[in-house]
Amino acid sequence: MSVFKAEIQQKPPIASVGIFAWLRANLFSSLFSGVLTVSVAYLLYLSLPPLANWALFNADFVTSSNTECTRQGACWAYVIEKIDLFIYGFYPAESYWRVQLAFALALFIIAFMRLARGRQWRFKAIILAFLMYPFVAFVLLYGGFGLEVIETHQWGGLTLTIVVAAVGIIASFPLGILLALGRQSKMKIIRLFSVLYIEFIRGVPLITILFMASVILPLFFTEEMNVDKLLRALIGITLFQAAYIAEVIRGGLQAVPTGQFEAADAIGLNFIQKMSLVILPQALKISIPNIVGSFIALFKDTTLVLIVGLFDVLAMVGLSSSDENWLGRETEGYVFVALILWIILYSMSKYSKNLERRFSTEHKI
Repeated sequence: MSVFKAEIQQKPPIASVGIFAWLRANLFSSLFSGVLTVSVAYLLYLSLPPLANWALFNADFVTSSNTECTRQGACWAYVIEKIDLFIYGFYPAESYWRVQLAFALALFIIAFMRLARGRQWRFKAIILAFLMYPFVAFVLLYGGFGLEVIETHQWGGLTLTIVVAAVGIIASFPLGILLALGRQSKMKIIRLFSVLYIEFIRGVPLITILFMASVILPLFFTEEMNVDKLLRALIGITLFQAAYIAEVIRGGLQAVPTGQFEAADAIGLNFIQKMSLVILPQALKISIPNIVGSFIALFKDTTLVLIVGLFDVLAMVGLSSSDENWLGRETEGYVFVALILWIILYSMSKYSKNLERRFSTEHKI
């Protein structure tokens, strides 16, 4: 009996539990996996120590010019010195609070939409986000209603990048839905127009659209109409992105089972009711990864606004590094900008995964 109890109380092999089991399952599950793990570890061993020395241990953080950066590492004092230019561009320093308040309100609305429970609160959050906030943000950034007017050519840096990306995302999404529905329409004229628009826009690069918006679009207005440069870029980016969103949503519409269309028709729903209540919610849920992927690509493409004379956060690096006190410090600026953009885009990616889990209707056993 005692021998039987000893066999029951015997501990499992050390390789089947804890950290050893995780390593065996994820990093050394096969010969190829083991070789790949060792190779990556060796590459990290070769690259991480020099990178840490350059970025941290041998870096200069407090200097007033490039000549005072005497250590062998990065000169982060350049980034600290030019941080306002990277974030606000040429925006007047005494009005930074307006940009900060606009961003703070945006974060508040995002948190409110995230935490809102119940149909009534969610409806209020949507009204606040899409109807009230754009007007408030425009007044804060541009001026009016007692605030000093700050022309858009003074906007720049991360502020301009976020404004261009946010307007492009918000404006192109409903337009893309309409184009996707138009391409699926049974009315030949609407379907033809949607197909021509989508295929034409997708057939030319964004840089061409921006040139057309900046140079050709003003030709359609009278001499008295002076269309703002930023507005022209926003129109071009919105029209460009809408074509890609339309194709993404069309893929989602085609993935909805035919039975859902037939069920909506069977209960007597008209076209608008069928699409808004039955088909589109399912298509949008299916398309979440691709939609967010398109938005991430748009955020990165905002750097192209430099060609029409707008200085986003990436353009500010080249502009600020031309300062005679900080010549040759573009590397630190580009690393800083890359880190900021990675944080923003990674946050968008993580949020999309949360949306996928939130709206998932898969039946798991």
